[in-house]
Amino acid sequence: MSNPAIAQHLINGQWLGEATTKRMNPARPGELATLAPTGGLSTINEAITAAAEAQHTWSETPPPARGAILAAAANLLRERRDTIAADLVREEGKTLTEATGEVTRAIDVLRFFGSLGWAPTGEVLTSGVPNTTVTTSREPLGVVALITPWNFPLAIPAWKMAPALISGNTVVFKPAALTPMSATHLASALHDAGLPAGVMNLVHGRGREVGDALARDPRIAALSFTGSTAVGLRLQETLNSRRARVQLEMGGNNAVLVLDDADPHKAAQVVAGGAFGLTGQACTATSRVYVTPGIKAQFLDELITLAGERVVGDGLNPETTMGVVVDETQLQQNVQTVQDAIGRGATVLHGGTAAGDLSFPPTILTGLPQTDPVFHEETFGPILTVLEVPDYETGLTHVNDSHYGLTAGICTDNLGKATDFAKRAQVGVVKVNRPTAGLDLHVPFGGVKDSSTNTFREQGHNAVEFFTWSKTTYTGV
Repeated sequence: MSNPAIAQHLINGQWLGEATTKRMNPARPGELATLAPTGGLSTINEAITAAAEAQHTWSETPPPARGAILAAAANLLRERRDTIAADLVREEGKTLTEATGEVTRAIDVLRFFGSLGWAPTGEVLTSGVPNTTVTTSREPLGVVALITPWNFPLAIPAWKMAPALISGNTVVFKPAALTPMSATHLASALHDAGLPAGVMNLVHGRGREVGDALARDPRIAALSFTGSTAVGLRLQETLNSRRARVQLEMGGNNAVLVLDDADPHKAAQVVAGGAFGLTGQACTATSRVYVTPGIKAQFLDELITLAGERVVGDGLNPETTMGVVVDETQLQQNVQTVQDAIGRGATVLHGGTAAGDLSFPPTILTGLPQTDPVFHEETFGPILTVLEVPDYETGLTHVNDSHYGLTAGICTDNLGKATDFAKRAQVGVVKVNRPTAGLDLHVPFGGVKDSSTNTFREQGHNAVEFFTWSKTTYTGV
């Protein structure tokens, strides 16, 4: 049994807080993974004050110098990758391969946004007025707050924090309570890379108390949140009431449409990867599949085989290919989802029952109509529901029949159908013959409907737009 990792607050360049809050290893009952402090209103106030005091100097720091710090932090994450990945597994439950990939993703994100320190940030435009030049520039908002989830406790904070910092903002960062050490590793890399005191402040604590305090404080110019739709909409209401900027990335119930012309084995691989990777604990995970009659039998046979090949267990065990769920609450939600579905007439083709401790197997359900709750509610687990549809149009209609609109996919060898699907699917991200989960860091990401505020996109060059405002200057000669 390893010693627990110790997480702390980082406020004004100082590591603070008595680490007394326990986070147990979800894969090893009784093993303490992390100890962390719990901050309250006074801690939040200290963090916001530090960020406000540091903001002017940081905004005046040349962008290439800001970028150099992000690049140095990326190098430190690379040096510490094995330790960080192991700590991530112990507190979140995913496999070591997935955790190592996430650390690598954070490294790449910091490098990408660090490089933007040398990129142009405005335009030179013509004017209708003689002897006049028009230029545009982007200015930082000030102090921004970040609230991030437990399922990607390093990557999501990195892809919010890096564009905020490169743009000249200072940050107050509230990570998920279930994954305090992953957040501390990211903060430590930035701190050790030379980020000035107060520019980035990390506060651990209870979500509602800390999140609401950040949303209400008038010194917070903007808040970027990833998490549940219910919490996000509550935060949005608070921020809108004082005209602060808000960015929400929330839930999903993502669909894949499998057509007769697809290769059944490849289609099953696409669906299984999206549904069962990361234990299904991703907002972009595949939760529902619509399949046309000609391919249904072969596709299901392949899908059941792939589900059966997953080895569920401790992510530090090299034989494990799917980690445990994050905690008892999530496990019970998975179990209840399946039990309720069976009560409404579902047939379980694979899995469906807890396998001991926090292990829950890949689960495949059939026999439910499109009106059933499983096609409309987010479960956040490795639970996949399959429905036969008579044709492409019916399948597309069902894909769009959701109050969520994050990702959707289609498996087909028909270019016309793929092109039409990409145009008509009511989601922010479309995948053709690829799993719904998995994103490139240099391209925009976000959803529509109840999955997002659908205003500013995350990742890529677009990410800086949320953290800046545009200024236009006319200069006469």
